Amino acid sequence: MKLLRVGQPGQEKPAILDADGKARDLSAHVKDIAGEAISPEGLKKIAALDLASLPVLNDDRLGACVAGTGKFICIGLNFSDHAAETGATVPPEPVIFMKATSAIVGPNDNVVIPRGSQKTDWEVELGVVIGKTAKYVSEADALDYVAGYCVSHDVSERAFQSERQGQWTKGKSCDTFGPVGPWLVTKDEIADPQNLGMWLKVNGETMQNGSSKTMVYGVAHVVSYLSQFMSLHPGDIISTGTPPGVGLGMKPQRFLKAGDVVELGIEGLGTQKQTFVADI
Repeated sequence: MKLLRVGQPGQEKPAILDADGKARDLSAHVKDIAGEAISPEGLKKIAALDLASLPVLNDDRLGACVAGTGKFICIGLNFSDHAAETGATVPPEPVIFMKATSAIVGPNDNVVIPRGSQKTDWEVELGVVIGKTAKYVSEADALDYVAGYCVSHDVSERAFQSERQGQWTKGKSCDTFGPVGPWLVTKDEIADPQNLGMWLKVNGETMQNGSSKTMVYGVAHVVSYLSQFMSLHPGDIISTGTPPGVGLGMKPQRFLKAGDVVELGIEGLGTQKQTFVADI
């Protein structure tokens, strides 16, 4: 299933994509694409619905594909070829940092370049959405706790991230720096999350063209690993790292400016398109 949220900011309705690509309204059956609705039992109930009987939603804005996200967790340097382009070594354990949930926006919303930014960068990433509480889970069982997958754009301000004091979070958490969607694709539709093509273009020029094959720590390992340190709850998003081709790794380096249009996508998970605008 492809689950989504349709409507203007703060007024999104839960929906499911039908075979014709129409968004069918789920609001008579679930409160939102969140919590119990994305549990294994909740997903079974949605799967049993007669989609043809559900109203079509015609609003052209998509919200973030999941609501009620308590934690937006990111894994750094998790692609061997991306680590190489930035001159970093592959870490012996996953690098964990947090992205503020206030950064989350819809997949096609504008992204705001923050005041003082000189190095706003792009990163297409595979997002993992948790469907039931995970604590101390084994790698063998880890995927049982995943509701599905989505496209995640880990927009980053590199100077804020690495050239100022402290940790990475402030370079990752600016408002609008977390577009997710268009859909939450349930895990039954993705045969192997470690074999998905990933791409990103800036103004029509391909910058990233990689695959989740080169992930150092796969989805099951990351979910299990994180669950040793913190409980993962329904709606939590894990953004699992980016393939090579980011602006930071180019020679000369290249960063985003107001008016740039970024398009990105992952095989089977849909596409995003954002216009970057200046903060005023």
